[in-house]
Amino acid sequence: MSFHALISPRFLPFVLVLAAAPGSLVVYLGGEAPHIALPFLLITAGLALLGIYDLVQTRHAVLRNYPITAHLRFLLEAIRPEMRQYFFEDEKHGTPFSRDKRAVVYQRAKSQPDKRPFGTSYDVYADGFEWLDHSLSPRPLSSGNFRVRIGGPDCAQPYDASLFNISAMSFGALSPNAIRALNGGARQGGFAHDTGEGGFSPYHREHGGDIIWELGSGYFGARNADGAFSPDLFGEIAAEAQVKMIELKLSQGAKPGHGGVLPGAKVTAEIAATRRVPMGQDCISPARHPAFATPVEMMRFIGELRRLSGGKPTGFKLCLGHDWEFLAICKAMLETGIYPDFIVVDGKEGGTGAAPLEFLDHIGTPLREGLSFVHNALIGIGARDRVRIGASGRIATAFDIARAIALGADWCNSARGFMFALGCIQAQSCHNDRCPTGVASQDPRRQRALVVPDKITRVASYHRATLAALAELTAAAGIDHPGEFQAHFISRRISPREVVTLADLYPALAPGELLEGTQDNRFRRAWQMADPASFAPRQGLSGGG
Repeated sequence: MSFHALISPRFLPFVLVLAAAPGSLVVYLGGEAPHIALPFLLITAGLALLGIYDLVQTRHAVLRNYPITAHLRFLLEAIRPEMRQYFFEDEKHGTPFSRDKRAVVYQRAKSQPDKRPFGTSYDVYADGFEWLDHSLSPRPLSSGNFRVRIGGPDCAQPYDASLFNISAMSFGALSPNAIRALNGGARQGGFAHDTGEGGFSPYHREHGGDIIWELGSGYFGARNADGAFSPDLFGEIAAEAQVKMIELKLSQGAKPGHGGVLPGAKVTAEIAATRRVPMGQDCISPARHPAFATPVEMMRFIGELRRLSGGKPTGFKLCLGHDWEFLAICKAMLETGIYPDFIVVDGKEGGTGAAPLEFLDHIGTPLREGLSFVHNALIGIGARDRVRIGASGRIATAFDIARAIALGADWCNSARGFMFALGCIQAQSCHNDRCPTGVASQDPRRQRALVVPDKITRVASYHRATLAALAELTAAAGIDHPGEFQAHFISRRISPREVVTLADLYPALAPGELLEGTQDNRFRRAWQMADPASFAPRQGLSGGG
């Protein structure tokens, strides 16, 4: 603990009691008014010992950064249900994420029982309530080690991925200790860790967990000095055994169509080396890729990435925007004969460290609509059997995974859930480098709060317990593998007297229907507008769609 850390305001209560304890001892030993001095001595000495314990314990990151004062949070959290809302119920403040979900993540990460008394906390007659229809003949419970093979006919090194993996979060957005803990947990639990577009850092390599290398528009780690894509640098990193898949990022849910800037003051020597950018200068992620300008060029670029990687599964991630643009990509697949091995659909409800309010609230397609559209578009062109689909966007529980699979996903990624497993308390300080738990901070004094070995165990425990819960849901639904979930398995209340299934809300296309001429209003006009030679709509067909 450095002197600079001790004079930080967050350590002020600890420093005060540490200074008061010896003074109270002197007063007590002096013999003047011992009946007054003794209680003061006991209180200050007790708080000083508590603060010292907070600094050295490894279980709670927030206590290591806020000794003594953070106990108020745990005290109020324990007063249920009246006070718990102030720390877990954010629905009224624009960041809807169920307090029950967060509580379950924390419990599973800490290997605590996640069972509850007194039934559901949901209003089952409220519009929007959803449930999974169960079977009267449940199947035997499986181990929960569910895998999906990713890699189409053109892939030389397919990857057997877990159904639940760590979503894209970059080094730079997250601290070195957070990256270490996530990757160590992925290694321990046998699942994959997406690097985010910030590059494949030394901290990703440290524990050797499986890596999905995300390549954004800045081509960080695989760029020339002018920012252009470097095939040689890409091929060198992509060939590493730890890298299992290559993910080209087109957009992310929280801020699709928006580039990014990491201010030069935050571009440390480590970040500069990882991203291959100049230290101390603004690090810019363009809003669009400079390596391609049309859907056809994009497919050829994906084919080249797959070749350069030695045939590893290569695909792309997007938050669905203009529907004709995705259908133009589908037409480009047909025209070039180049298909991605996978597509990750990110919902607009996904999180980020910082984004403009309008983008957070009103740009991008929510996960369910985007996932259903991509799934059915691939069915409509007869390519669904060769392209796997991942889903991300506020996924944290087994039911979230089951619902996404029912709508067309083959596997799911989670960012927020694994951040909670690390100890994130959603303080919403990611953008100002003041994260109280050291998860999203580049301040070494705050990072020390996150103890890597403890958090590795929690990350792996959360993953294991969530898949065990998914196994229970799978058996209860009367099926043997989560891949068998169908849209009609999940019901949704849309009014006090009306219930529909997800199959009613998201009807399926028939195989090859887009090629034969669909009459489905979701696709018919957009398919006519789609042009594989351009992301713009065809001449004379703009509008609608």
